[in-house]
Amino acid sequence: MVRAVRILVSGASIAGPVLAYWLHKYGFTVTVVERSATLRKTGGHAVDLFRPAMDIVEMMRVLGPVQARTTGIERLGFRLEDRLDRRHVLQVGRLMGAVSDRHVEIMRDDLSEIFYDATKETIDYRFDDSIASMIEDADGVDVTFERGPSERFDLVMGADGLHSNVRRLIFGEESSFATWIGGYLCVISLPNYLDLDGTSEAICGVNRMAGIYAAPDLTDARAVFLFRPDRQLDYHHRDVERQKQLLREAFAGMGWELPRLLAELDHARAFYFDSITQLRMDTWSRGRVTLVGDAGYCPGPAVGGSTSLAVVGAYMLAGELAAAGGDHTRAFPAYEREIGDYVRRSRAFAMRAVKQLIPASRGDLRALLVISQLVTHLPLPFTRALTRLSNSGVRLHDSVRLKDYSNLERVRTP
Repeated sequence: MVRAVRILVSGASIAGPVLAYWLHKYGFTVTVVERSATLRKTGGHAVDLFRPAMDIVEMMRVLGPVQARTTGIERLGFRLEDRLDRRHVLQVGRLMGAVSDRHVEIMRDDLSEIFYDATKETIDYRFDDSIASMIEDADGVDVTFERGPSERFDLVMGADGLHSNVRRLIFGEESSFATWIGGYLCVISLPNYLDLDGTSEAICGVNRMAGIYAAPDLTDARAVFLFRPDRQLDYHHRDVERQKQLLREAFAGMGWELPRLLAELDHARAFYFDSITQLRMDTWSRGRVTLVGDAGYCPGPAVGGSTSLAVVGAYMLAGELAAAGGDHTRAFPAYEREIGDYVRRSRAFAMRAVKQLIPASRGDLRALLVISQLVTHLPLPFTRALTRLSNSGVRLHDSVRLKDYSNLERVRTP
């Protein structure tokens, strides 16, 4: 039987609430601390959930809400930068159907809200606070907070994203583990002035592409920018004005709707900008502290399926801790063994995907046209067969088999 264990989880976005759900289910006492004053609800950007994550969503009994809030985007209309007069169409729904047998696209903040709603009655959430320091001894971790009183926990788990505070405090600065894999991503909110519904529109050029899309529940739209400069850019991840300047420079002179999209930068309610960076750590655990999701093994924003990886990682971490009876010295290594292959394969996939998403040459642009034509005209069974034969790992998510922890569901603390 699991002994009484107090666990502090840092981060209330995706991995944090999923981890809290399963830890509570197995009888642990869970507190989640979140730096933001409230649950973030700025619209965010679209993320993907593939088969293993969808199976976990169903086990958490939130499949209905997730399916009800999908983006519903089935088509991508795109133009090449030097041929704006010709519009091509990529059937996104068919493409994703070939990549995964069970997939949804959903706005990140909608997904976060669904996971929060599933846990808010049973989990102690503390917003507008953050971990300031941690001191570990043989029996626990003394945690000081930026605002709240100090407390003692048995274990601490960092689910606080790519720029993790927990990772910095325990493992050191992000620069020691982060590898830039060649691109930058920006997402902003703006009015849905193109009246998009089920279709996204984009423009593609060498080393840069941009698009705009809308989801049924959004009152506005999202513009997405992807670009690859010659070298890594110099900026702080909280310096928004510098980020906007870099974006304008990267997309200067691009036609189509780009002047309007860039003009919205100063009015955007939601603004996200980050490097497509991969975290490479030999271990995600040290003593009584461990990491989950992007905090420990982000394969690269927008290119490696990091949301699905975070959901699966949270499920596995909680399951292994329960299976070990709360003994972190056995559970943390077991968790790393379970998720390790998925992490490594996601990293490799992301390295290839970033090159495909941001065409580096005219040849890459032509390849994009060929892919769009094949997806549109080949019957779906043939497209699925081609993805299975491919050595690029496009079906890596569906190949993941979840460990069954169902025999632990009735375990509770005394």
